[in-house]
Amino acid sequence: MNASAWYNLLTKVGLIGEQRPSADIRGILIFLHEKDDPGPPPGIANAESLFTAVYLNRFLPALLAQEPDNPFVVVLAPLVVERDEELQAQVPHIWQTIQSAPVPEPIRERLSEVLQFWLFERFRSLSAEEMTSMITHLTPLEETRAYQDIFAKGAAEGMTKGKADTLQRQLHRRFGALPDWAEQRIAVASIEQLDAWLDGIFDADSVAGLLGPADMTDL
Repeated sequence: MNASAWYNLLTKVGLIGEQRPSADIRGILIFLHEKDDPGPPPGIANAESLFTAVYLNRFLPALLAQEPDNPFVVVLAPLVVERDEELQAQVPHIWQTIQSAPVPEPIRERLSEVLQFWLFERFRSLSAEEMTSMITHLTPLEETRAYQDIFAKGAAEGMTKGKADTLQRQLHRRFGALPDWAEQRIAVASIEQLDAWLDGIFDADSVAGLLGPADMTDL
């Protein structure tokens, strides 16, 4: 790396300083290793007072050890874990940490993309299918957040349908064949509403007495 990074940052600091002349503007350069830093270019006096160079390899390994469940930290592991075998051993935890993190879905997707990008950079001989296979093989499907979300949704939908079927059977036994409007109302009812109807079925004197009149628009 040449001095262009320093000059680029100097230009940006100057532009911001021009817009905010009373502000104390400082620049930060982030390098993976100390060897990547060419140092301030000749002609920039007292560069250390305006700029700070940060080297990930100095503090990131310790941070990974301190915050192993922080998705914004573990996603950087491919940058500093030097041995491929060690990184491969950590992939299950890294992937699962991102998938189960309490963050908005767009952020989770972006973190997953960043991790996969850096893994492809480290394991360039692997195809996309092999990389996907490695991740899914190392992380049991049932432990992924996507699976858990789908399972939870499916379980809730299954419970709702089961209660709707039970209510229809009980109404049919008490009052005979149900009118179309009653079946439709039961089909779109929430699980809370179905519970309320099931609790009141033996006190109802008719289908309409339990579900409401046929021309009712709101439950």
